[in-house]
Amino acid sequence: MSGEAACIFCEIVRGEAPGFKVCEDALTVTFLDVFPVAAGHTLVVTREHFENIFEISPEALTAVSAASGRVAKAIRKELDPDGLGVFQLNGAAAGQSVFHYHMHLIPRAKGEAFKLHARVRGEDRDLREMAARLRAALDGL
Repeated sequence: MSGEAACIFCEIVRGEAPGFKVCEDALTVTFLDVFPVAAGHTLVVTREHFENIFEISPEALTAVSAASGRVAKAIRKELDPDGLGVFQLNGAAAGQSVFHYHMHLIPRAKGEAFKLHARVRGEDRDLREMAARLRAALDGL
């Protein structure tokens, strides 16, 4: 199986796997991480399959950055976190666990322990409600 055929993010982008989508454009799709580190933990992924920063096209990289900026503002507007972690990992040694280029946007609260990945799946109802809240916040920007 090719990387793209076996990629959960490609399946979400194609609508073959469920995802809690926040927004999308010609080059990116943004959805909630189903294993959130914090409420509002969002992923901005490329529509086209690129494994990492070494493969991504300049156009797709620019689109991920622009979408991340828009969604970050929606997270700040809707959730008012103390901070926002913006992370992009390349290779297993760096902590990448899904080998499809993506950016993590993780709302942060003062004093909470730092982590990039969670092991507990979020509740569908909570994820659906959060995606709706962030979509509404984006509409107001």
